[in-house]
Amino acid sequence: MTNSVETTGQDVEMEVETTTENVGDPKKDQGVSTILEIREQIRQIERAVASKESRFILRVLRSLPNTRRKLSTVVFRNIAQSIYPSGTDRDNAVGLIPSTPVGVIEIDIPRSRSASKSPIAEVDAYFYLLLLVKLIDEGDIKRAAVCSESLMSKIAGQNRRTLDLIGAKSYFYYSRVAELNNCLETIRGTLHARLRTATLRNDFEGQAVLINCLLRNYLHYSLYDQADKLVKKSVFPVSASNNEWARFLYYLGRIKAAKLEYSDAHKHLVQALRKAPQNAAVGFRQTVQKLIIVVELLLGNIPERQVFRQAALRKSLAPYFQLTQAVRLGNLKRFGEVVQNYGPKFQLDHTYTLIIRLRHNVIKTAIRSIGLSYSRISPNDIAKRLMLDSAEDAEFVVAKAIRDGVIEATLDPEQNYMRSKESTDIYSTREPQLAFHERITFCLDLHNQSVKAMRYPPKSYGKDLESAEERREREQQDLELAKEMAEDDEDGF
Repeated sequence: MTNSVETTGQDVEMEVETTTENVGDPKKDQGVSTILEIREQIRQIERAVASKESRFILRVLRSLPNTRRKLSTVVFRNIAQSIYPSGTDRDNAVGLIPSTPVGVIEIDIPRSRSASKSPIAEVDAYFYLLLLVKLIDEGDIKRAAVCSESLMSKIAGQNRRTLDLIGAKSYFYYSRVAELNNCLETIRGTLHARLRTATLRNDFEGQAVLINCLLRNYLHYSLYDQADKLVKKSVFPVSASNNEWARFLYYLGRIKAAKLEYSDAHKHLVQALRKAPQNAAVGFRQTVQKLIIVVELLLGNIPERQVFRQAALRKSLAPYFQLTQAVRLGNLKRFGEVVQNYGPKFQLDHTYTLIIRLRHNVIKTAIRSIGLSYSRISPNDIAKRLMLDSAEDAEFVVAKAIRDGVIEATLDPEQNYMRSKESTDIYSTREPQLAFHERITFCLDLHNQSVKAMRYPPKSYGKDLESAEERREREQQDLELAKEMAEDDEDGF
C-alpha cells in the first residue's frame, strides 16, 4: 500500500486577495479569514500525507470545534471551487451545501481560481466532514444523511493510513446522523464491518470510535447482553484518546450497573469522570455524575453534599439530591413522591430502572434506623413506619434484612416482636480492612491510568543521549583527570 500524493498547484492559487473594500465589513473579514484558515488546514493535511506524519492531521482535527462555528454557505462554495475542478465532483459537493437562511444577506467574497486537479482522498474526506458537521448544526438531517453516506463510501473505498484519523471522526458523525434520524439499527452492520477492517489495519483510533458507536447503538435499544458480549469479545485500544476512553468507561459503567455489578460500575464511572475534560463537556459530566450518585446509593453509600453544590451541576442534580435525602432518611413516602414527580426526567437520564431498585435500600435504611432506635418493637409498628400492607410483610422484610446482615437482631414469633442485639464495635470486624483495601486499589488504578494517559513528543528520548564525538571527548577528559590524580598521589608520597 502506498500513499500517492498528487502535487497540485492549488497552494499558489488558493489565496483570497483582501482589498480595501473587504476591510470595512467585519462579516466579510471573518469570511475571508475562515477561508484562509481552512486552506491552511488543507495544506497541513497535504503536508501530513507527503511526510506520512499523522500529527499534522491530528492538529487540524483538534481545531474542528472552533472551525465549525465559523462555517457558512459562502465559505463552502469558495472552498469547493478551490479544491474541486469543474465537473461531477464539484457539482455533488455544491449540491450538499446548505442554502442561505431566509432574510440573511449573502456576503460577496472574491472567488478563488478553480482547481486544475482532483484533491487527494484526505482533503476530499475533510471537506465532506466539515460539510456534514455544518448540516447537523443547521438541523438539515435529510441532507446530512446523504452527505454521511457519501463520506462513508469515500472512506470505505480507500486503504490509506493517513485517512484513519479523519475516518474515525467521520464514524462518530455518521452514527450521530443515524441517531437523529432514529434509524440506528440500520447502520449496525456497517459499523461492525468497519470495526473488523479497522482491527485488521491496526487503526486504533478508528477501533475506539467504532466500539463506542456500537455500544451506544446497543444501549439506545437497551440491548445490554449484546453490549456486554461486544465488550468481552473486543479489545479497546490502550492508545485511544482520553475522550474515547471516557465514553467507553461510561458505557461500561452503564452495562455493569444494569447487570447488578455495582462496585465495578462505580469504579468505571469514576474513571470516566476523571478522564473527561474538566473545563468543558458539562453535559457529559452531568450524565456521568447522575449515574454515579444512583450507583453509590445502590451500594449503600450516601454521596457527599459537596457533589450537589458544584455550580455546573447544581440545577441538573436537584432531583437526585431529593432522592438522596429520601434514601438517607429511609422515608418510603418521600421516596415515592420523588419517583412520581421526576419519573420522566429519570427515564430521559436512563436511571429510572436503577432508581426503582433503590426501594429495597430505602427499606434497609429504615430498618437499620429502627434497629438502632428500639431494643424491641412489634411487626405492626414496623409495618406502620415502613407503610407496608400488613405485619406479615414486615416480618418477611425484617427476616431478609437479618439474613443479609443489615441489622443484628432476632425475631420472636411467639411473643410477636423483634429484639435488637447490642451494637458491636465496627473496628473489631473486617470492614475497616476492606474499606482501606478498596481505597488502595482505587489509588493504584488511578496511578496506572495516569501513566498510560501520558503523552511524549516523538524522539524525545534521544535528547539526553550524547553523540559519539561527545563520548570520545568525555572519555579523553576522564583519562586526563585520572592521570592528574595519579601524579598528585605520587607527589604526595
